[in-house]
Amino acid sequence: MIKLGKFNTLKVLRREEQGFYLEGDEEWGNILLPNKYIPEGLEIDQDIEVFIYFDSEDIIIATTKKPLATVGEFASLKVAQAAEFGIFLDWGLEKDLFVPFREQIFKMEVGQSYVVHIYVDSSNRISASTRLNKYLGRSLAQFKEGQPVDLLLYQTTSMGYKAIIDGSHSGLIFKDDIVNNLRIGQKVEGFIKKIREDGKFDLSLRPLVKAKTDDLSAQIIEKLKEAGGTLDINSKSSAESINAMFNVSRKKFKVALGALYKKKIISTDDSGIQLIK
Repeated sequence: MIKLGKFNTLKVLRREEQGFYLEGDEEWGNILLPNKYIPEGLEIDQDIEVFIYFDSEDIIIATTKKPLATVGEFASLKVAQAAEFGIFLDWGLEKDLFVPFREQIFKMEVGQSYVVHIYVDSSNRISASTRLNKYLGRSLAQFKEGQPVDLLLYQTTSMGYKAIIDGSHSGLIFKDDIVNNLRIGQKVEGFIKKIREDGKFDLSLRPLVKAKTDDLSAQIIEKLKEAGGTLDINSKSSAESINAMFNVSRKKFKVALGALYKKKIISTDDSGIQLIK
C-alpha cells in the first residue's frame, strides 16, 4: 500500500522516455520516477526507496529528493509564497507544501518560519496545519521522569517555552530552567522533568539531579575544596557562568548557596564564596 507523503520502497517495473515506472497499488497504479531523480545504476526489478507526493500538475510521482519533513511529523518550515487560497511552505521539494487558510491560527508572513504538522486531507492532498494541539498525543505510557527526549520549540508563554516531545506530545520548559537564548522552531535535547497528575509534562534542558553524588550542595563544597577554599562566583554571578561551572540554573544555585550559608558551611561576599574551615 502506497503511503502518501512518506518514503516507500518500490520495485522498478519498466523504463520509458520520461523515466522509470515503479510498482504501485490498486489505488494509485504504477508511479513515475522522472529521469531527473533516477540514480546512476538503477535497473529493472531493483527496489528503490522513494518519497511519494504530487507534482505541480497534481500527478502522483516518486522522487529520491528528501523533504524537510514527512506526513505525520512536526517541523519548522519557511513560507515561500502566499496565494488567495492559502500559504505555501518550502519543504525541500519542487512543489511547495500547502497550508489552507482554515489551518492557520495566525497570519503567516512570507519569509518567516512556523512550526506546522503535515497531514493528508480528505481529498488526499498533502497539507500542513498550525493547529498543532489536535495532532499532539495524550497517552503518558511511553514516557518516564528523567528520560532524555528530543524537543521542538513551538510556542512562548508567560511561563516559558512549549515544546513538542519526540514528535508526539507537548510539554513546558519553565523560564527558570532556561539559561541560553532559545527561539521558536529550534530543536534541542531535553529531559522529562515531571509528569503531572493532569497529564502535562514539565521539561528540563539539563539531566535531572540524582543521588548524593549529584547533589548541588556537595558539588559546590567539592569545587571549593579543589580551588583551595574560594570561588569567584556567587548568587549575583551571571546565569551563563553558573551554568558553565555547575550545569544548573541561577535559581537552583542561589537556593543551594542559601542552604550552605544557613548551615555556616560557606561565607559569601562580592568577590565570591568561601569555605568556612
